[in-house]
Amino acid sequence: MLLDPRVERMATTITRYSLGVQPGWMVTVNAGPAAMPLVLAFYTAVLEAGAHPFVLSEIPGAAEILLAEGSEQQLTYADPYRLYMVEKSDAVLRILSEENTRSTSNTDPVLLGLQKKGQAPISAGFSRRIAEARPHCLTLFPTQAYAQDAEMSLSEFEDFVFRACFVDGDGDPAERWRELSREQQRIVDWLAGKHNVIVEGRRTDLSFSIEGRTFINSDGKRNFPSGEVFTSPVHETVEGTIYFDYPSSYNGRTVQGVELAFEGGVVTRASAQAGEDFLKAMLDLDPGARRLGEFAIGTNAGVDRITRNVLFDEKIAGTIHCALGNAYPNAGGTNTSAIHWDIVKDMREGRVVVDGETLYENGKFAI
Repeated sequence: MLLDPRVERMATTITRYSLGVQPGWMVTVNAGPAAMPLVLAFYTAVLEAGAHPFVLSEIPGAAEILLAEGSEQQLTYADPYRLYMVEKSDAVLRILSEENTRSTSNTDPVLLGLQKKGQAPISAGFSRRIAEARPHCLTLFPTQAYAQDAEMSLSEFEDFVFRACFVDGDGDPAERWRELSREQQRIVDWLAGKHNVIVEGRRTDLSFSIEGRTFINSDGKRNFPSGEVFTSPVHETVEGTIYFDYPSSYNGRTVQGVELAFEGGVVTRASAQAGEDFLKAMLDLDPGARRLGEFAIGTNAGVDRITRNVLFDEKIAGTIHCALGNAYPNAGGTNTSAIHWDIVKDMREGRVVVDGETLYENGKFAI
């Protein structure tokens, strides 16, 4: 099989740079059959690193059957194999590789909520991995479904993905990630010890505290691609309104034109130009779903357009994003929820003010 050299570079970079695989490690890759070229390239790279690779496969259609036929007990049952992967693997690579991103578009949001609750122990396991700095990475393999969502041909989307991952050129991708990491660290260092954030923009005036919180330099290790600095706000302090310009997809559903109002850290009013019923159903999933779990600024100039896939969209340079739901313990966050839903806002007209000083204005850092 003739393999795209960009796939090989991607596999090698994830193995050596993102995960730092060491001899003797147990390394699990979780993916669907569409990602087979990357799975095999990664499997080979892990063997070359002297570690032990294992594959946990996703079967297209299985999740839809569970949602259609499963009882409440079955929907909320935590998959013990995935729990074992999260808890026992020295390193985990998850590869998004859906062949139909709209397979659950007509599924009752209540059923999707039950399934989310069933996955909560697995999500909590990944949160523990983050807190313990145990290697894991999430990436995506280009498929026709993702290309269609992004309104591109498959070849155009492949070029987009590999460019965003820094594996499209002849140079060392890891060094390009280290360079971005150094740039982002300057921002993280400036934010250390700061107290209050105000976000101003179109239909937006939002404030919250970051006192005691840590900003994280996301530099291609936990997400691939990455390119963001993020934290978890003191969720009880969030006040005001925020409008999200870009569409956001979650569980196969797309919402557009989301506007949220916070009082005392809780969403008290939510609307959307499209998908409002689904938005409100997710907000009602559990008490933590109405609180803010993340605030972040995207920095990846290679992600230059909306794809309707949050792995890329939240990294767009010139944007911020906020996540409803579960917070990051390694950033100091304490909110818990079965969801973590990132929604992206265009900041090419707007600014972020920290402790009275402009950090970010019209899509660029001002410090």
